[in-house]
Amino acid sequence: MAAQKKGLGRGLDALLDPYSVSVEEQARAGAVLTAHVRDIDTNALQPRKQFDEQSLNELAESIRVHGIVQPLIVKQKGDRYMIIAGERRFRAARLAGLQEVPVLVADYDEAQIHEVSLIENIQRENLNPIEEAAAIRFLMKQHDMTQEEVSGRLGKSRPAIANALRLLQLPESVIELLKSGALSAGHGRTLAGLTEKWQIEQLAKECVEREYSVRTLEERIKSLSEKKKPQTAAKKEKAQRSAELAGLEESFRESLGTKVSLAGSSTRGKITIEYYSREDLERVFEKIAGRE
Repeated sequence: MAAQKKGLGRGLDALLDPYSVSVEEQARAGAVLTAHVRDIDTNALQPRKQFDEQSLNELAESIRVHGIVQPLIVKQKGDRYMIIAGERRFRAARLAGLQEVPVLVADYDEAQIHEVSLIENIQRENLNPIEEAAAIRFLMKQHDMTQEEVSGRLGKSRPAIANALRLLQLPESVIELLKSGALSAGHGRTLAGLTEKWQIEQLAKECVEREYSVRTLEERIKSLSEKKKPQTAAKKEKAQRSAELAGLEESFRESLGTKVSLAGSSTRGKITIEYYSREDLERVFEKIAGRE
């Protein structure tokens, strides 16, 4: 029998209760400690891999003026602390020159640490689509969760979880565009519906160069699909009639001495005879009329 997974209860509010009140209120209640920045380690498994420099500098400036409004959530490991939630604030605090930061020590297990970190990033600090998808996949693999279970934990629908995971199957060049923000998650989901790698990469490049909206990309794909259908039908028709009529078509060409095309079946269709000058037309007519 599989081990029962530990639930985290009430979602984001249950996980991130420390955010519901200010540092000052929690400090008065004795819930918040002050830790030196040298005693704090980042979490190597945290979902966010890229931190926007401009955004960090803006946050650092705000921290210089107002201080840290919400404490970092950490787990104590010996005489050190590991960040569970709040790495972006931690980085900005160091940029601002702070030596100490407010922390709330939480006794979460490994699964809870991953969930809290992922939830904070998704709902508070806007992971890029690939970081979010990779974190969801990590949760599923590391803790043997189904898409339905992850859906319940993160407060997202199961189709949203499935669509996020599909982004990881895109070509690497497209994944990089999603990471950088050149393409949105909506663009990625639309491209993920295609099967040909070359077409996905080509349309992704078009999106960036021509600044397609998601709607424009959808219309572009629809247009390409509609153009492809008549060509496919024509090829199919040619394949079906070629076995029966190819020989007869060749006989017409030899007899008339010009290009002849047969379209249709052995019981109904049309003959197209080409000519290239007035003299050529008269010669073909004489052939058909049996005057040669």
